[in-house]
Amino acid sequence: MLHRILARSRYLMLIAVFGSFTASVTLLIYGALETVITIGYTATVPVSSKNSKQLILSCIEVVDLFLLATVFYITALGLYELFIDERIKVPIWLEIHTIDDLKTKLTSVIVVVLSVLFLSEVVRWSGGTNILPLGAGIALVIAALTYFLSSQVKKPKSD
Repeated sequence: MLHRILARSRYLMLIAVFGSFTASVTLLIYGALETVITIGYTATVPVSSKNSKQLILSCIEVVDLFLLATVFYITALGLYELFIDERIKVPIWLEIHTIDDLKTKLTSVIVVVLSVLFLSEVVRWSGGTNILPLGAGIALVIAALTYFLSSQVKKPKSD
């Protein structure tokens, strides 16, 4: 009986799958709306260096939303593949067979998200405050995550 309960308890991960997928869809819709608003804003303002900086910042923030949506989507897909059904059709680069595969994919996307976050801060920066501590902190986190990725032992895939 305990075996049956534990075997079926894996379906509790559907809560995390649905939550992550819902967060992904929400961020994608919000990103799409932000894109439309950014395009509308561009059509109504005169061309200037100040407005171009605002446009660049808006586009970077939209990309950041889409990258975060990607993180949640990969999480949902990975948890589904790991706990529910591995036979889901995905591109080979998105196949997740172990929790390490999921961690590697998420870590890679997090590095890009942090880079985009810092880029948006650089574009927003007006010279008032020192952004070096933020850059150094993000660089340390990226270095640690890169070390984590490079230290992963590549295991041959079994058939």
